[in-house]
Amino acid sequence: MKKISVIGPYIMMLLSAVFFACGFQLLLIPEQLLSGGVSGVAMIIGYVSGWDIGWLYFALNVPILLWGYQILGRNFISLSIVNVIATSIAMQLLPINDITNDRVLSAVFGGVLVGLGSAITLRFGGSSGGFDIIASIISRRRDIPIGLLIIGLNALVVIALGVFQRDWNAALYSMLAIYIAGKVIDLIHTPHHKITAFIVTRHPQKLVERLLSMPRGVTILKTRGAYTQEEHDMLMTVTTRYELAELRKIIRTIDERAFVNIVQTIDVLGEFRRNN
Repeated sequence: MKKISVIGPYIMMLLSAVFFACGFQLLLIPEQLLSGGVSGVAMIIGYVSGWDIGWLYFALNVPILLWGYQILGRNFISLSIVNVIATSIAMQLLPINDITNDRVLSAVFGGVLVGLGSAITLRFGGSSGGFDIIASIISRRRDIPIGLLIIGLNALVVIALGVFQRDWNAALYSMLAIYIAGKVIDLIHTPHHKITAFIVTRHPQKLVERLLSMPRGVTILKTRGAYTQEEHDMLMTVTTRYELAELRKIIRTIDERAFVNIVQTIDVLGEFRRNN
């Protein structure tokens, strides 16, 4: 069981790479559309220069992954590295093939496949690299919403496509693909970039020590069960959807019997990140 919990996320990174490769090679790239993120930057360079987009995607992600390794933690980046490498290889194995001549269909279903790939990586504690990592790092240092950062970065990529390719129709269809990918992620993972976890545990001190390493603040509340009348410590912490899988893993490792309630957080006033 322990082996499955360790290997499982890596298998899911490989599965998500298949979704990415299919979305890129069969739908978006044949119509010269973008998926957003670093893959979108790689696509623009590939369209203009004729270079291989799969290897461009890998090369552009390498410095970002190295940067993220120092800040976001080994597990998250290790899974992201596996996903980026697997996606690049899958793009070499799967030839570009235009399965539809309709740009709307390519944008819609390309967005669905890319969204599925992204949702799987996030759900199992990794990412597809690129803007997810950049936004996560910036949000830790400056309390700027991750969603807003990613939207801004993607907007720049889409505008760049229109400028360099002089094809604003492609830019608009790319916006459709990016929007649909985001909706698929919201449906499968969580639509909210910030979430609050309430954790009732018998091992509060051990859990607090691990949670503070994320780094997020933790509040300890005294609670009492209505049925048992037993007193417990309840931990409350606000985190992001990118760290949700890691939070679940930490809780399971410390206390498998912990009661956890995860709720959406619309906004946070005050200090969201914990300064080191």
